Amino acid sequence: MNRELRISPDGVALDHLRDADYSPYKFFTAEEWAKFRADTPLTLTADEVKRLRSLNDPIDLDEVRRIYLSLSRLLSAHVESSQILFAQRKRFLNLANDQKTPFIIGIAGSVAVGKSTTARILKELLSRWPSSPKVDLVTTDGFLHPNSYLEENVLMERKGFPESYNMPSLLKFLSAIKAGQSNVPAPLYSHLSYDVLPDSFQIVDRPDILIFEGINVLQSRDLPADGKIVPMVSDFFDFSIYIDAEEKMIHRWYVDRFMRLRKTAFVNPESYFHRYSEITDEAALERAEYLWKNINLKNLHRNILPTRPRADLILKKGENHLVEQVSLRKL
Repeated sequence: MNRELRISPDGVALDHLRDADYSPYKFFTAEEWAKFRADTPLTLTADEVKRLRSLNDPIDLDEVRRIYLSLSRLLSAHVESSQILFAQRKRFLNLANDQKTPFIIGIAGSVAVGKSTTARILKELLSRWPSSPKVDLVTTDGFLHPNSYLEENVLMERKGFPESYNMPSLLKFLSAIKAGQSNVPAPLYSHLSYDVLPDSFQIVDRPDILIFEGINVLQSRDLPADGKIVPMVSDFFDFSIYIDAEEKMIHRWYVDRFMRLRKTAFVNPESYFHRYSEITDEAALERAEYLWKNINLKNLHRNILPTRPRADLILKKGENHLVEQVSLRKL
């Protein structure tokens, strides 16, 4: 581990400092993090956790106790602080009729790392707080350009890259949510057809909390030379989470999931990937490796991983797909 020597004003060497001392994050093992649960009640059952987790994700009730109850308690503190600050600003600006807008939580990370499971678990936990807040979950999949557009613009093998999203539509949605508008439509996506569903929407009606999940939600963008405002997706977040793991693990999880899907979801004749259920295991494995190397790995290196330092909290997973370390940004 890299160390730096501290020198006192009189030139006397003091102790060595770890890099962590200069990091914007505080680091906790899963066991240390679990202690911050305090008296937060466990409101989920084992069957509910099983229903909420994604394919190939082994999260169970013990993992909810270890990681997610403490995270729920932390988010509760952030939401409460946000409400207090809003009330103070409302008095300061003398805005009697101003209404608090949704607290937005962004969740980012690579494919196959467990973002969807984390989002669903958090949605259930947060909605079961004593105050019974209204919690909605929206994914960025619905804001992808339709396959017809991607094919026309030779972008099918860049699906999930920043350029494959309808950014004006995505930013318009988040702007409307933060403006406190009611009945805001979010386009829906089908993993069966691997495409945006035409004229199908999820209606988001002024929730207390919105969880917004997607691989590139912490993505930055080039700044204009003229200094005009260019909003980024993360500008609308009140708190952000990055789900992290070593590249070799994500690679294995992605391939394992692909091979399991060809025995399950891909068997459906209506599935976009049905053809992969009819080829040999060797051919399917070769295809999975191609998709990982030429699409998902490139996206991870170029667009997803560089956004990790922008998160407020990082959940680092280990070999067993369970969280081993939690990094929380210092205040």
